Amino acid sequence: MSGSARSYADRVMAGCFLAEKLLEYKGQSTIVVGLPRGGVVVAAEIARSLSCPLDVIVAGKLRAPFNPELAIGAVTEDGRVFLNKGVITGALITDAYIEKEKKARLSAVLEKLKLYRKVKGKTSLKDRTVIIVDDGLATGATMIAAVQAAKAEGAAKIIVAVPGGPMDTVERIKGMEEVDTVVCPVIPEEFFAVSQLYLDFTQTQDSEVVGILKEFSGKEFPAGG
Repeated sequence: MSGSARSYADRVMAGCFLAEKLLEYKGQSTIVVGLPRGGVVVAAEIARSLSCPLDVIVAGKLRAPFNPELAIGAVTEDGRVFLNKGVITGALITDAYIEKEKKARLSAVLEKLKLYRKVKGKTSLKDRTVIIVDDGLATGATMIAAVQAAKAEGAAKIIVAVPGGPMDTVERIKGMEEVDTVVCPVIPEEFFAVSQLYLDFTQTQDSEVVGILKEFSGKEFPAGG
């Protein structure tokens, strides 16, 4: 459906709303994977509702030299890189810049991963139904990179679940051969930033992500969950 600005009070509300649309995946060897940081808050509500494990895939946005908010691609914790070739070509970004940015962002990703893995070890995605969650889509670069990483790990089925995003990005991800389903309840007619989806879009801190991972590291789940 299309949606107006400020569709959700906060990320917790967004997660609860998404969870209602994902109940069919309860069981089925499902695991919910959040993209830090904000996506983990949304993902946690889904995992609680579905009584299934939660994990993370850490992806770093490759930033345009003239606008750090514009993603020219993304790199995941396994070194896998997605490049938004349309943006790169149009902005005349050099290979040398891309390589430098990739190394810098991968280093930051691995530092972040080290922090998270101190409290929760990695859960295998092999042969599982994987629900990949973020707090919203913009260019989709980090989500696309995460999808590719999950498939490379052997995910049997991939569902992308986000509270909202622009139509062109949603359609692009729906068109990925690795993706089975996209759940995106809010598609604003005019999209300018993920923050427009929320009343409260306070930046999520690493301490909150660590707390969520600690919670799930000690949980036991029913067979098939």
